[in-house]
Amino acid sequence: MTIEEALEWIHSRLKFNIRPGLSRVEALLDLLGHPEEKLSMIHVAGTNGKGSTVAFTRSIFMEAGLKVASFTSPFIETFGERMSINAQPIADEKLIQYVQLLQPLVEKLDAQEELSGITEFEIITAMAFKYFADEAVDIAVIEVGLGGLLDSTNVITPVVSGITTIGLDHIDILGSTIEEIAAQKAGIIKPGIPVVTGNIGLDALRVIWETAKQKTARVYQYLYDYRIEIEADEKFSFKTEAGEIEHLEKSLKGLHQIENAAMAIELALVYAHKIGLPLSEQAIRLGIKKAYWPARMEKLSDHPLIILDGAHNVHAMTRLLENLKVEFPKKRFKILFSAITTKDIRQMIEMLQTVDHAELILTTFDYPKALALNNFTDLEEKGVTLAPDWEVALDELRQGLKADEVLVITGSLYFSAQVRDYVLNLEDES
Repeated sequence: MTIEEALEWIHSRLKFNIRPGLSRVEALLDLLGHPEEKLSMIHVAGTNGKGSTVAFTRSIFMEAGLKVASFTSPFIETFGERMSINAQPIADEKLIQYVQLLQPLVEKLDAQEELSGITEFEIITAMAFKYFADEAVDIAVIEVGLGGLLDSTNVITPVVSGITTIGLDHIDILGSTIEEIAAQKAGIIKPGIPVVTGNIGLDALRVIWETAKQKTARVYQYLYDYRIEIEADEKFSFKTEAGEIEHLEKSLKGLHQIENAAMAIELALVYAHKIGLPLSEQAIRLGIKKAYWPARMEKLSDHPLIILDGAHNVHAMTRLLENLKVEFPKKRFKILFSAITTKDIRQMIEMLQTVDHAELILTTFDYPKALALNNFTDLEEKGVTLAPDWEVALDELRQGLKADEVLVITGSLYFSAQVRDYVLNLEDES
């Protein structure tokens, strides 16, 4: 089997099953001997900020000398990065081995009507747990795929859980109100397991607190149990009743990453306290400084200046616009944007149109749910350029970019992944 054949089999499975629930992934894990029960884990849900928070948390524990696994989605560079150990993606050879292990088990489940139709995400969730257990990692930081309550990862019992942010996203699946979405995210809270919350609005917090109360789970809340003080040059201090860590430097650009970094520190401290792990200030400081997570306010090039940010929903777009004002107050912007049809594309476009001194180019890309430009021809009257071929548009933008301009590429993370690969290859060639 080649890696292409292995990935083809994974991708051939449905994205979602018409029968929501955890029974299929539980059955698959049972056939694997329940590897998840051998792991010490942190579970992270949220509308935005999950990936960055996982990256910061992973980096802290790596600096503490632990063997750290992470399960994330979607991937930006390679499929294998979804299941990494010490920030290294699973090797193609091992991925092939696990596909060959799982194929007959999936066929066995498909033969049972009540367990048939196991999905792509259920398969890679089980695969990741098996891989992490086989490699005897010290800790696994697990990112929720979608929602929380019915997400495949919710079969685990972590040492600590975390909920980063809550906004209106995936409303076709999770619900149309903040409260409904919060209930889905709060579904990861387990009896007696502490939960750390990020910068979350009061309406959603009420739902989380109610769920935590029912589960007798301690809540560690942003601005109450831990807080931040922003300093110059995006440095910050992290503060709790037990003390503070001053002048922290973060690796990821953007003021919102301070909140993600602070939540990661709190997750790490709560986890370390629960299992009796010594965690030094040095490990925290270096972990925050060295964390790596692509396509989040990432500088792809200095000359011309190209920034890539996967602002794939309204909440993330709000943060992007805030960051552009702070990071580039005297610059003009060329913005190349694309998204998938499950997002509020019109609202994100309207938000981008509020950026001062900006030219907006709307494009599409190779993905089943990518937007169709013929649905947005009315925007041409409002000054939006429609570009059917993003590679051609990107080349033209790069070549024509002036010294006082920034090219911002944003939207879907799937789009970001394709653009990132293309631009970095161009940089290597040059």
